[in-house]
Amino acid sequence: MVESLNDREKSILRYVVQHFILTASPVGSRNITKKYDIDLSPATVRNIMSDLEDYGYINHPHTSAGRVPTDKGYRLYVNELMEVEKINSEERRLIDAQIDISAEREEILGLASKILSNVTNQIACVLYPNFDSGLLEKIQLIQLSTTRILVVITIQNGLVKTITLEMSAEVKEERLHFVQSILNERLNGLKLSEIRATLKERLKDLSEANDTIVTLFLNSQDKIFKDIKSEDRLVLAGTKNLIKQPEFDKADKIQNIVELMEDKDIIIHLFEDTMNSSKMNENISITIGSESKIDRLEDYSLISKEYRMGDLVGMLGIIGPKRMDYQKIIAIVDYVSKTLSNYVKI
Repeated sequence: MVESLNDREKSILRYVVQHFILTASPVGSRNITKKYDIDLSPATVRNIMSDLEDYGYINHPHTSAGRVPTDKGYRLYVNELMEVEKINSEERRLIDAQIDISAEREEILGLASKILSNVTNQIACVLYPNFDSGLLEKIQLIQLSTTRILVVITIQNGLVKTITLEMSAEVKEERLHFVQSILNERLNGLKLSEIRATLKERLKDLSEANDTIVTLFLNSQDKIFKDIKSEDRLVLAGTKNLIKQPEFDKADKIQNIVELMEDKDIIIHLFEDTMNSSKMNENISITIGSESKIDRLEDYSLISKEYRMGDLVGMLGIIGPKRMDYQKIIAIVDYVSKTLSNYVKI
């Protein structure tokens, strides 16, 4: 149930959230009246805070006289009470200065995570696009030895996957180049998922001729044309930033952070789930605490957004304490997403 708060109640809730974001300390009525220009007595503010607690927007931590926002309180703040900021000029310059236009497109994704972490002082995450929907640009077969070849798969917009294959017999380099030419002629422009489904038929004439390389390709197609491993799709940066936050100054909290960063599948699942949710703010997805329905993430919020590499879609975002500066971080995530999408068009 969502209560309809009046203007005074909304204002006090906004002040409680903002003050807690700044101080990480429970907020009392006197904190509010001293810091904010409101024409209300501490007693009146205390009564309003009591009502907000009854509604479930704030609560008492232990025996403290002050209150802290609940997940429900943060949600109302994010949806209705905060003013979304624009990225300031200093942050914009810092981000722009760190974008290396000479970097390979795969490298720029790792760089984006470092930039996000440096600017926000939180954990930054960048999720690579799903290769399956990517269109094949070219295949390269590079001879490493007489029985080993390196297969380089390049997706349109610059993503690259490599895999080494062992052959049962020696193959001459001239034959390798011939098969490479045939593969590019018949497979270029297809999605990887389409290639896996139709490769046998497309190479039927060569496979019937018992071509060694083609036979190896057919036997290895799941390895060659399958998406990269899930844990390799996620780039993380800035774990040390989270450990510095006062919420995570105890050993069990630090251990939780370490375990979370090691279990990338949880973060990937959260990314993909939240980007399909309805918790959107100007195309930004915001998941707060227990909304993730993952116990390990109940102390965290995730702010994320899609970026595009042509027809491919990836995601980037910030994981931090629920007490993060939503206004600032939303603006930064939005700007880096747009910058990254613009970069890969080049």
